[in-house]
Amino acid sequence: MYLSNPEQRLDARRWFEELRDRICAALETIEDDHAGPEAGRPAGRFVRTPWKRDGGGGGGGVMALMRDGRVFEKVGVNVSTVMGEFSEEFRHQVPGAAEDPSFWASGISLVAHPRSPRIPTVHMNTRHIATTRSWFGGGADLTPMQDDAHAVAMFHKAFEECCDRHDPEFHRRFRDWCDRYFYLPHRGEPRGAGGIFYDTLERNFVRDLSFSRDVGLTFLDIYPAIVRRRMDESWSDGERQHQLVRRGRYVEFNLIHDRGTLFGLRTGGNIEAILMSLPPLAAWPGPE
Repeated sequence: MYLSNPEQRLDARRWFEELRDRICAALETIEDDHAGPEAGRPAGRFVRTPWKRDGGGGGGGVMALMRDGRVFEKVGVNVSTVMGEFSEEFRHQVPGAAEDPSFWASGISLVAHPRSPRIPTVHMNTRHIATTRSWFGGGADLTPMQDDAHAVAMFHKAFEECCDRHDPEFHRRFRDWCDRYFYLPHRGEPRGAGGIFYDTLERNFVRDLSFSRDVGLTFLDIYPAIVRRRMDESWSDGERQHQLVRRGRYVEFNLIHDRGTLFGLRTGGNIEAILMSLPPLAAWPGPE
């Protein structure tokens, strides 16, 4: 257990902002390179919108949002840094906040919803939080809209290698944690194909930031490679409809179960940035 100092927190914030810039550039390059069925569309570009946190404490962030691109129907990349005090209701649910409700939190959160049903949806986030304790958390998980064993294997292999560079126990622990976390109990099914998920990682600041940086860099390497494999392929109306139904499951998880959504809402975050993870279109078919 440790408590990060202001310089260390600035280092974490700067990394999250740098990672945001690198991811946005990589996804815009994919938009430029698309030569498939949506090549007649304008290449997608991120629009950045700064916001300030309402209420005591302060802070804010920048929401980078791409809509209606060639490859990506919607991508949100949010970086925020907020501080203040947790509510009486929430402080007992956060490590170290029961003793003192003051907090500082910074992080990056990304969700990409490709236009093609043949390209998986993806989520990635990493964050640093300080109360009377400090820790890192985050992860990345893949949600294919149809069976794609090759993409799933690529994704898991990349994050296994990432974890192994830091601790031989990490991948097993964090992959299992991901499978447990990204699960819809009311459906009795997982949200997607998994990945890694970790929280309250508090060995020491340097090691934990190093691992969280590697998670971000691994995502930056593997997800564009997965997208490029199939981004120029055509798809059928049936594949598109199945994608919309799968997106409905994504919405259910994020609104009912996701702790990140709850954290943002309970700390006075920007509503649009918090809900940027939702797809632009989804479907819930009636009973057969």
